[in-house]
Amino acid sequence: MHRWLALIAAVLACAGCAMTVDLPYYWQSARGHLALLQAARPLTDVLALPDVDPGLRRRLETARDLRAYASRHLGLPDNASYTRYADLGRPFVVWNLVAAPELSLDLKQWCFPVAGCVTYRGYFDQEAAQAHAARLRQEGWETYVSGVPAYSTLGWFDDPLLNTFLHYPQAELARLIFHELAHQVVYLKGDSAFNESFATAVEEAGVARWLADHGDDAMRARYAAFAQRRQQFVELLQRHRERFAQIYRREAAVPERRAAKHEAIAALRAEYEQLKQSWGGFAGYDRWFAQPLGNAHLGSVATYNQWVPGFRRLLAEQGGDLPRFYAAVRRLADLPEAERARQLSGQGPL
Repeated sequence: MHRWLALIAAVLACAGCAMTVDLPYYWQSARGHLALLQAARPLTDVLALPDVDPGLRRRLETARDLRAYASRHLGLPDNASYTRYADLGRPFVVWNLVAAPELSLDLKQWCFPVAGCVTYRGYFDQEAAQAHAARLRQEGWETYVSGVPAYSTLGWFDDPLLNTFLHYPQAELARLIFHELAHQVVYLKGDSAFNESFATAVEEAGVARWLADHGDDAMRARYAAFAQRRQQFVELLQRHRERFAQIYRREAAVPERRAAKHEAIAALRAEYEQLKQSWGGFAGYDRWFAQPLGNAHLGSVATYNQWVPGFRRLLAEQGGDLPRFYAAVRRLADLPEAERARQLSGQGPL
């Protein structure tokens, strides 16, 4: 609690030095996270309750085991994160707002005292996120508001397990826990693509090892199908993202580029429907396509996957040794942005 109060004080001190600080936004963030912390109870206390739901008990025990595996076998932080549980009574912990210009894939950035500059803005209240998105649309931005099941406080606080993701299948729960803990290992202020791609690479390696150690054939098959669909979805968006980028680079009038953009969106939707048929009707990505598609959508997916191949190569170069990999990533994070991009894109040695 003292750390939380100190962080609020730091934010307010910063507010006194910058006229652009949005105090109502910081207060909603403070209130929302404080409520989350207050709702969290130690796993030992919850599991000791005689009337705890058997299904909840099994999921909490699974999460407890995954948390221990993360530190013992993946070199992830050994702290109190994910050793408490909170039921928030809602499907998501926060709602992230992403925005982009009509004819550009460059996402709008927001800057914060602790996290630095990021390409999203999180709200504990969905209506507040939608209201801000509406204001941005009036200014000409395209927006995307998505529910988020978990977020990392980068080690500032002990992040709890939440009802928003505890119901996931075991391998997917492992993926989320490993991903969020990875943010506590390396976090580079102002580079969302670097941070999210690194955490995605860690989750991939971590889940593969956990499944090899603790999964059965059925579990591995289910996760392989999930991972394949996810990879195909990402590849679909990456292909079409390049098509959008080519349209925006054209030296053409705005109406011409706008028309080409609408054609590209239609082509993306059509190819997704074909891909979904190959999945036997699996519709897990329909919610992503349910909102009007635009640059904010495409950019948000790129943030999590842009540098994943580069981080995979770096892990392989370290012989699969995760602590050595983390050290190499820290060295990479110390480089200028252009050099990081050159190495992660395969144009130079990692």
